Amino acid sequence: MTPRQIVSELDKFVVGQAAAKRAVAIALRNRLRRQKLPPELAEDIAPKNILMIGPTGVGKTEIARRLARLAQSPFLKVEASKFTEVGYVGRDVESMVRDLVELGVDMVRAERLDEVSAKAMQNAEERLLDILLPPPRPVAPDEDPAAAREQQRRTREQFRDQLRAGRLDGRTVEVEVREKAFPSFEIIAGSAVEEVDVNLKDMLPGLFQWKMKKRKVKVPEALDYLTQEEEQKLIDMDSVAKSAVERVEQAGIIFIDEIDKIAGREGAHGPEVSREGVQRDILPIVEGTTVNTKYGMVRTDHVLFIAAGAFHVSKPSDLIPELQGRFPIRVELEPLGKEEFVRILTEPKSALVKQYTALMETEGIDLSFTDEAISRIADYATLVNERTENIGARRLHTVMEKLLDEISFEGPDLGNKSVRIDEAYVTRMLGDIVKNEDLSRYIL
Repeated sequence: MTPRQIVSELDKFVVGQAAAKRAVAIALRNRLRRQKLPPELAEDIAPKNILMIGPTGVGKTEIARRLARLAQSPFLKVEASKFTEVGYVGRDVESMVRDLVELGVDMVRAERLDEVSAKAMQNAEERLLDILLPPPRPVAPDEDPAAAREQQRRTREQFRDQLRAGRLDGRTVEVEVREKAFPSFEIIAGSAVEEVDVNLKDMLPGLFQWKMKKRKVKVPEALDYLTQEEEQKLIDMDSVAKSAVERVEQAGIIFIDEIDKIAGREGAHGPEVSREGVQRDILPIVEGTTVNTKYGMVRTDHVLFIAAGAFHVSKPSDLIPELQGRFPIRVELEPLGKEEFVRILTEPKSALVKQYTALMETEGIDLSFTDEAISRIADYATLVNERTENIGARRLHTVMEKLLDEISFEGPDLGNKSVRIDEAYVTRMLGDIVKNEDLSRYIL
């Protein structure tokens, strides 16, 4: 996709924020450009990491999430505040790369499953027919072996047709299922859990074995289980791991949210000291390092990092200079007002009005909103944001939930299944709450 196409696709889900969309579209396109270059030159071209600055609820996370879906890339969202110095509290920063690799493995495995699903289903069907049919009887001396084999084949095909038509679903069969003999113990160690897991497997191979046990199950359940078993046989996990590591290294995206919460320099008291430590831990990962995972060593040189923060208390300049330098592209996201709220309620593919209309349809209720009602909802959301905390588009969720509280509760029992939300209804449900500042602070 060209940058223009990427932006138009993001427009379907996120309202406004053209500068941020342009920045991520260019970053995504540059990846494709890099892959077309000679390997020795491509190696030197690092991704241009992005720092998004803007208040909460304006679309920072949504832009990154939708971008990853467009790119079909392994995508991980982490909170910067979860990471602190190892051994003190929080998680080791390298765990973000390990989590990304796990996502990459799941992604590649799902693709391979699609490729082998037909073959696996066929193999599982044959195994189930072997269980359902009695073993072939010995051929009598006066019997034609070819005729006997043909008879067995016809019987098998009849059973196959019945199985596919669902006429055998009520029958119970006995299948062998695997149970992992896994001892329960706790690990208290500074190293990563997956490293401990690998070491234990090497040291105590007898502990990590599969036990087989027989279970009686219905035919559909047996077919599902056998299909899964056949899929695992057909997938080469070494190849999956290798492809996943390569995909993560070349196309992985890590979104570090709430980076402003770790902004702070030394010399301050209290938690500030810890904050700079977190920044110094994150720095090598963003800069490019090699992380040990259970699928092999993973380099982060070409992983795209997108950081985001409100920066309403701290400033981007409060980050340590080295970390600032690793995010060369900075985009500021604009606060949302009434016009944007009206568009958010109606325009995106999964707009709030469409969501609530679909939810009520499940109860047989025809819910409709007038343009004046939508304008009034946006008015109230803007007003509450101005008077209390500005939480951006998230305020629409609280306002809509309160507005439709009565209909949601009484929906199944309503006699009139056609409900029209107009301006008067919105004012009746929300007017008093919005006027009373103390009440709106707690309810909305």
